[in-house]
Amino acid sequence: MNKEFLRTVKFFLFSISAGVIEILAFTLMNEIFSLPYWPCYLTALVLSVLWNFTLNRRYTFQSANNVPKAMLLVALFYCVFTPTSTIFGSYLADTLGWNEYLVTVINMCCNFVTEYLYDRFVVFRKTLDTNDVAAKARERERE
Repeated sequence: MNKEFLRTVKFFLFSISAGVIEILAFTLMNEIFSLPYWPCYLTALVLSVLWNFTLNRRYTFQSANNVPKAMLLVALFYCVFTPTSTIFGSYLADTLGWNEYLVTVINMCCNFVTEYLYDRFVVFRKTLDTNDVAAKARERERE
C-alpha cells in the first residue's frame, strides 16, 4: 500500500511539472499568437504528454516495457481523451465564453485522474518496477 501511495505522489509531482509545461505553452500560443482555443490546447497537450510519459515511465512506474508499445497504448488513450477534451474545451471557451485558463485547468484535472488509472492498470500493469531504477531500489532495500 505504501508503494502505491508513493507511486501516486510521484505521478502527481511529475504531472505538476507537465502541467507547468502545458500552461506555459498554452499561454504562449494564446497570448502571443491569439489563436483559437483548440490549437493552443492541442499543442500544449502534446508537449506535456511527451514530458509526462517519459518521466512517469522511468521513475513512477519504473517500467522496462517496450517503449513503442507503451507509447502506442498511451496514444490510444489520447485518441479518446484529446478529441473529447478539445471539443469540450472549445465549446466552453469559444461558445460559452468561459475563461480559457479555467477550461484548461479542468481538462488537466480530468487528464490527471484518467491517465493515472489508465497508465497504472493498462499501460504498465504487467511491467511495474522492472527497470534499472527499480532494481537499484531493491538492492538498497536488501542492504
